[in-house]
Amino acid sequence: MEKKSILVIGAGSWGTALALVLARNNHQTLLWDSMASHVDSLIADKCNNYHLPGHDFPDTLIPVKEFDPLPETIGYVLVVVPCEGLRSVLQQLQAFDKQHLKICLACKGLEPDTLTLNHLVVEEYLPTHKVAILSGPSFAKEVAEGLPTAVTIASEDSALAEEFSALFHCDVFRTYTHDDIVGVQIGGAIKNVMAIAAGIADGLHFGANTRAALISRGLSEIMRLGLAMGGRADTFMGLAGLGDLVLTCTDDLSRNRRFGLALAKGLSPDEAKAEIGQAVEGLRTSRVVCDLADKYDVDMPISREVLKVINGEISPHDAVLELLGRERKAEV
Repeated sequence: MEKKSILVIGAGSWGTALALVLARNNHQTLLWDSMASHVDSLIADKCNNYHLPGHDFPDTLIPVKEFDPLPETIGYVLVVVPCEGLRSVLQQLQAFDKQHLKICLACKGLEPDTLTLNHLVVEEYLPTHKVAILSGPSFAKEVAEGLPTAVTIASEDSALAEEFSALFHCDVFRTYTHDDIVGVQIGGAIKNVMAIAAGIADGLHFGANTRAALISRGLSEIMRLGLAMGGRADTFMGLAGLGDLVLTCTDDLSRNRRFGLALAKGLSPDEAKAEIGQAVEGLRTSRVVCDLADKYDVDMPISREVLKVINGEISPHDAVLELLGRERKAEV
């Protein structure tokens, strides 16, 4: 296929890993971050030694201090920032509205306060631009190492999903297209909350049976809210639903799972976040999810217990016992 130029916004571990995939596919890839000192290090080291040490940048991966003016060769933008930083990025991209950029979001979360899905935030600032979502079971470290990975790229515009799929697809990074942009986002966001719950349970040594119960009932919660918001049931049985949920709940590369493990040790949320040293999307998402559950009148007991632990209303131990001690009911 014709080689394209892509701007990747956000040089954390995930943004850098995805930039490596694109650059290794021989697409000219510009990598920008809001922290100027971090970009200076990327330029000097030709590697992201803070987040992904040992993975040198190919010549096609170029860290940049500024993207204004945006080169006319750039036709695609991949946004990989924490959800609370999305609006700031979009405000900067408004300056290039006439270039009709094609945008893909790899932010797994929900915007705090507004309860808005990320693709709808893009529409507020760039109403004429096409949007896709990249999600699925994927750890940045393994992607950077070139280990086999499969993800979903969703868009209401099937041609756009195909375009981004073609940009990323290679022997070790398999991409599947999807048209359920709502369900893919819900699955990618709420699994972080479930991973915190799984980390708490494992940190308290409740065992594999409890973890399996949390994952299966967590999937039910994700599906209930996702369906209420317009997603489709089959989406949650795929990569962006069950696949991402299982990965994030069971492996310690997951920041959200490690956050739960830290809470189980008795650390406060602030202490746990400091110990991890990177964004923990589930920390903010838990509050948004509970607000959405209220809005759509959906029962989400695991999410609520996680939020109560984060708010200091209940101990991690009592939260798990409270879930296990709920009244008998039919499995739905």
